[in-house]
Amino acid sequence: MILLLKGETELPELMNLVLIILILLGLGIALYFFFASAKYQREVTDDSDPQKYTIPALVEYVKDAINEITRTNLFELGLNEIEFKKQANKRAELKKALKVCMHGSVEDKQFVKAFIYDILGSYIPSDRINTVIPFNNPFLLTARDKFAIILHMLKKEHGFDALSFLIDTYGLDRLRETEDGELSYVITCKDINDIYDRLGLTLSDNDRLEVITQAVYERYKGLGVIDEIRDMNIDGVSAGVSGITADMYHSDPAVYSTNGKMPFLNPENGNADGRAKRNYESVWIFYKGKTIKLDFLGFESESELKRVCQIIYRYNRGGQLSESTGYRVNEMKDGSRVLVVRPPFSESWAFFVRKFHIRNVTLEMLIRDENAHLPIELIKYIVKGAMITAITGQQGSGKTTLLMAMIRHIYASLPLRIQEMAFELNLRRLYPGRNILSFRETENISGQQGLDIQKKTDGSVHILGEVATDPVAAWMIQMSQVASLFTLFTHHAKTTRDLVYSLRNSLLKCEMFNNEKIAEQQVVSVLDFDIHLVRDYQGKRYIERITEIVELPDHPLPGDFRDKANLEDKAGSFMETAAEYFRKMSDDRLFEPRNIIEFRDGRYVVSNAISPDRIKKMKGAMTEKDARDFEAFCNKYFHRQEGVIA
Repeated sequence: MILLLKGETELPELMNLVLIILILLGLGIALYFFFASAKYQREVTDDSDPQKYTIPALVEYVKDAINEITRTNLFELGLNEIEFKKQANKRAELKKALKVCMHGSVEDKQFVKAFIYDILGSYIPSDRINTVIPFNNPFLLTARDKFAIILHMLKKEHGFDALSFLIDTYGLDRLRETEDGELSYVITCKDINDIYDRLGLTLSDNDRLEVITQAVYERYKGLGVIDEIRDMNIDGVSAGVSGITADMYHSDPAVYSTNGKMPFLNPENGNADGRAKRNYESVWIFYKGKTIKLDFLGFESESELKRVCQIIYRYNRGGQLSESTGYRVNEMKDGSRVLVVRPPFSESWAFFVRKFHIRNVTLEMLIRDENAHLPIELIKYIVKGAMITAITGQQGSGKTTLLMAMIRHIYASLPLRIQEMAFELNLRRLYPGRNILSFRETENISGQQGLDIQKKTDGSVHILGEVATDPVAAWMIQMSQVASLFTLFTHHAKTTRDLVYSLRNSLLKCEMFNNEKIAEQQVVSVLDFDIHLVRDYQGKRYIERITEIVELPDHPLPGDFRDKANLEDKAGSFMETAAEYFRKMSDDRLFEPRNIIEFRDGRYVVSNAISPDRIKKMKGAMTEKDARDFEAFCNKYFHRQEGVIA
């Protein structure tokens, strides 16, 4: 009886338990379908979100994806040994490339871009690619977009000469007259739009994805709007060097607002909305001696320009750029020189990249005007003859490039020692088999200290990238007198006399001498030749003159007053001696600049003969064959003091 009652009680409880389980199971299924449906809805909504496939959104997506790749714990993936090593090596290579891709390493840049291309290729649906950049509607493309497309398509055929081809083909480096009546070099939005229309480009899906990849890369790890331009075979690129600064704008925003313009501003100098362009919206290139403004291009914000300034100089660290250290000079991996400045040292953030084409640099490539063989041959003999030579001229006139070409003709048996602010000559790349060692200034080692160290390195030829400070100039004079066979250096002097006086003043400032005449005599006794380069307003670069520095003989003062018979004759002769003394003390002609070859009316001509003593000295430093060839050259062109080669 009791057992029966107990069984009747447990049965309803069991049924209740089963019912509860069924209810919970049903609720779980319902929740699953609810959330699944919600997830589907989110995906649909997200895919239709117009902000999902924009460049900023893609930059963030790529950043997250690469962070996941580089930070994932490979041990948790359950990989076999071979696959583990493969993934580890791939990740290590990616990390390395990410650190240096923005510093002029084209190979690392391409490696990172390949990663980004794969990420974007699997993320962007084919029907959404025109959402990122409106390739299918030219009217919606900006000039920046069109330029990127043009450069990409030309690069496929012309490589790093793509920009040069574009400029030369369409005459974009011609001098133009603005509405103000001023002459300038500028490439406008209209130029880019017209060229894009004329080309009628047809882009494949792969081309479109590559253009998007580049746009993402330059904002993520690259150098912004100048990223591809920097890689091109041009002379240089700069940014932040025109337009109004933030301080200018905030001092009087009404003047620079959309509704107002400064009186001197034309539409060409402002944006489409009429406001004056900001400093971060300025990009300039240096091409074949011409400084050209890319008026259609600019950074998107001050912060973007600042970001590029903070990374572009950092190859091999490059030091700290701060308010107290307002500039940095460094080289990039490909040998380009980069200078970065920042406030308060400069009025705005700015950078300058100077490129040096080290491949196949020869005198014949650089000197091309009529009778070019005259300066070419003479420069070769100057180098072979171990002459201490200055290469002078303004910035951008081609001094460094000419120096690189001259070094080719130094006898390979001679050890070379180079002192630079930044490694820009790259002589070991040009001549890997030669005895060459370069030094540069650091935060802890001055140029003077570096030059002192060179004395202990058995160098026969010393090369100074630039004599820019008094200590370096003074050391160069000393070194040329006792420590080396000969020296080559660059200087910004306008004339040969300016060169001599500048070096003389450096000796005086360093307190090596306290007598102006003696200091000048030291300089004159050292210098042999001055090769002066010019860049005219049209951007043409040429050798204006090759000048010999001829030391004038020092005639002793007459002393025959002591031999005179009477006092009257002694007094008269002594007065002549005194007059000659004061004349010598006031006469600054310790040397004579003698132009050997000059550039006149578009061709090179012989103006004077090299002095006989210097010819003899040069022949003594040459091989027998070169000495004979040099003598034949002199006999052919220097048989008279004045002459013009027809």
